[in-house]
Amino acid sequence: RPHSRPYMAYLQIKNETYSTRCGGFLIRPNAVLSAAHCVHGKGNVTITVTLGAHNIKKKELSQQHFRVGRWVIHPRYLNYRSGNDIMLLKLKKKAKMTKYVKPISLPSHNETITPGTECSVSGWGQTSVTGHRTDVMLEVDLKVQHKKMCEDSFKGYWCQSMICAGDISGRKSTYKGDSGGPLVCNRKAHGIVSYGYEKSPFPKVFTRVSYYEPWI
Repeated sequence: RPHSRPYMAYLQIKNETYSTRCGGFLIRPNAVLSAAHCVHGKGNVTITVTLGAHNIKKKELSQQHFRVGRWVIHPRYLNYRSGNDIMLLKLKKKAKMTKYVKPISLPSHNETITPGTECSVSGWGQTSVTGHRTDVMLEVDLKVQHKKMCEDSFKGYWCQSMICAGDISGRKSTYKGDSGGPLVCNRKAHGIVSYGYEKSPFPKVFTRVSYYEPWI
């Protein structure tokens, strides 16, 4: 349903030669969480955050636009496969809280989520491997998987700081452009879209937000 995820943030990341999009989510009126790999290694970038959006190509009255004053990548981040794929962005101005723009709650430190729990992921990422992009925010439901599922698939998977989730049928998944968006379980942002194999929709790895709660 349009505007049913008022915490969602759309990130436009640009430098002189490059432009990309990522997701993120509002945790305070002036703070957004996203994935470190969205900006790491891309040089001198400018980041614009749009809140309250459904169709990112339309000038919706609900939208609020912000320049990012500064952002902090986790100090131990090297690349997305080594973990710590988390970034905190501070908006230059505080967002105005409306029915279209509201922060989401975070889990407490080391709060766990049980395998089998149904969670949701929203974003404006590609909807197919052929590169089709969506202008409207879409959502999929994904189940938290047992850690062994990701340990068998990904060498660097570490369950303390990562969550393994996906749709075992392979019909639903996150993809390019969804990075940085939240894995929402029981109305809390438990995960951040991080990585997976490009040609395999299942499983996917999410940064475990509860592990990083003291850093946040």
